[in-house]
Amino acid sequence: MTPPPSTASSAPPPSVGPPSTASSVSLFLDTGSDLVWFPCAPFTCMLCEGKATPGGNHSSPLPPPIDSRRISCASPLCSAAHSSAPTSDLCAAARCPLDAIETDSCASHACPPLYYAYGDGSLLAPSLSGRFSYCLVAHSFRADRLIRSSPLILGRSTDAAAIGASETDFVYTPLLHNPKHPYFYSVALEAVSVGRKRIQAQPELGDVDRDGNGGMVVDSGTTFTMLPSDTFARVADEFARAMTAARFTRAEGAEAQTGLAPCYHYSPSDRAVPPVALHFRGNATVALPRRNYFMGFKSEEGRSVGCLMLMNVGGNNDDGEDGGGPAGTLGNFQQQGFEVVYDVDAGRVGFARRRCTDLWDTLSRR
Repeated sequence: MTPPPSTASSAPPPSVGPPSTASSVSLFLDTGSDLVWFPCAPFTCMLCEGKATPGGNHSSPLPPPIDSRRISCASPLCSAAHSSAPTSDLCAAARCPLDAIETDSCASHACPPLYYAYGDGSLLAPSLSGRFSYCLVAHSFRADRLIRSSPLILGRSTDAAAIGASETDFVYTPLLHNPKHPYFYSVALEAVSVGRKRIQAQPELGDVDRDGNGGMVVDSGTTFTMLPSDTFARVADEFARAMTAARFTRAEGAEAQTGLAPCYHYSPSDRAVPPVALHFRGNATVALPRRNYFMGFKSEEGRSVGCLMLMNVGGNNDDGEDGGGPAGTLGNFQQQGFEVVYDVDAGRVGFARRRCTDLWDTLSRR
């Protein structure tokens, strides 16, 4: 089947319920998740201390649509929502009597509540399939700067005649199949370059085992790229060595302030910051613009500093102990200024440098 043409035109916001009484909802696109979530009354927020909770005119919990109903604990939908858990276990959790479970007569018992947690500690998410792409505009923390929208292109065509020769410069890396978490867009990170030094990535970043552990998830919902401890340490050490050789001075106060490291006293006019590139399977090299991995800002002392914008997974692989799940995450800070295409039909993810605002304008005129 030929995919629909690419488009960046406006579309009605997603809504819930029958057309006559539909309620509009706003959703975040998160490519590292498998479910579409929105708060529906009755709503209970877990682990919400110090975090924003649904409230106000635009995010208050919606009443259930008049034609909706709770699904049974024996429903395949309930099992799918609970990561393919057996219906017998779910009905037991719903307090269905044992004899009713054995006779498959638990239809009156509702699917038990679902608790869903993500790698960064957050809750909520949608999923997409087929072929789509997005292009994230650069982050800005300046209140006076007008931020343009980041285009999301559904049904992204990869045909050169349809998208133009200038849009065929993607580098592609194969998707890794995850048998336990098939909704993850996992790829194999083979190495990270700092300057001319190529640092081999830990083996678990290149493969997903039968329990669903390993690989690097490409995730639009996580801010910074997270690497397992050994790989992060070697990248950070090489970056520190290169920065010291270029006579940058360490800003330890900024490290304590931000939780990022290493940090240095730095001016945006400095050009000696070493380049960083990510090397994925399939000879797919993604050279990061400096602002994607080293961001300058003002410290509490008012001095200009810059920090390496990569993070340690946090002991996930320390001392040989593997806590399970993805070995690393490619965050949205490192994806800004690239069009990232998810070509699920062909089993690959592609990256191409873009001026994302120009891409939006070009596609909107078609």
